[in-house]
Amino acid sequence: MRVAIDAQLARGSATGIGEYLAGLIPALRARGDLEVVSLDAPAFDPWRFDRRVVWDQVLLPFAARRARADLLHCAAGTLPFFVATPLVATVHDIAWLRVQRHARAYARVYFGPFQLSRYRRARRIAVDSAFSRDELLSLGGFEAGRVAVVSPGVASDVASLERKPDAAAFALAVGTIERRKNLEVALRALALVPGLRLVAVGPATPYREDCLRIARDAGVAERIEFRGYVGRDGLLDLYARATVVVVPSRYEGFGYAAAQALCGGVPLLAARSSSLPEVVAGDALLLEPDDVGAWAQALRELLADRDGAERHARAVRPGAIARFSWASSAAAIAEMYRAALARE
Repeated sequence: MRVAIDAQLARGSATGIGEYLAGLIPALRARGDLEVVSLDAPAFDPWRFDRRVVWDQVLLPFAARRARADLLHCAAGTLPFFVATPLVATVHDIAWLRVQRHARAYARVYFGPFQLSRYRRARRIAVDSAFSRDELLSLGGFEAGRVAVVSPGVASDVASLERKPDAAAFALAVGTIERRKNLEVALRALALVPGLRLVAVGPATPYREDCLRIARDAGVAERIEFRGYVGRDGLLDLYARATVVVVPSRYEGFGYAAAQALCGGVPLLAARSSSLPEVVAGDALLLEPDDVGAWAQALRELLADRDGAERHARAVRPGAIARFSWASSAAAIAEMYRAALARE
């Protein structure tokens, strides 16, 4: 079976979808029963809206046709309108239909209703969590048997991370600085936790300016560091040195930062929202996403017993690594490919 995979979002400032692609493609190739063709245009910036549309709607279908693939896996959550190749899709979340009302109208339409209509044309759909499956099926127009939960894996460099926590405590937040990530609750909690710093890494959106204002109003601006997008080595170093990873998101289709923290042996605090309880699976404390007092209390307690937090993170780490296996994910995706082509 010759499968083409849309890998364009692994280019440039690769975020969660880029992490997904960087793990899935090698894992599929390692199986030996698939011929996997990675489709991308290295010089084409996927992070500008107009160029993303050109890639999705013009360049990707052309590349799939040229690759003579039996199947096209649109693994980045966007699908072309016209394509002759049978389609499998990964739908990471439906945030554009749920929590992105502040975004520009044309982006909401393209990533929301337009893509939803495309998902209904895919032969099989993988989703990252049961939460995302329920969200998608609630919109109607899908056969439940065509939509399967396939948990992403976590990369081996995270799973083999050697912890070396800094003496000076800091909390780490990983992910695009956007409204649904709810960084503001961590900023407000910080005001109630003397001595703790917060380092946030990830591409910025206009929400970053709101966070800066909140930090100034809370009197913690000097304890906040927005580093923007960091490369792989820098991210691994931060995971190795952080006192705790905080994931206060209101809406996540999966929550890579939580999975990476668990697999890296980093103490974790996460929100009791969307897919995060599935990802955490009882291995870390869950907090209401907007309860500033609870976040502050949890941070204070963790700082008061850092050794205990480290012991707990080490204890749950092997189980998390086993749960977030790229080999298992690839096996499930390969089965979806076979099911999709069996329709012919």
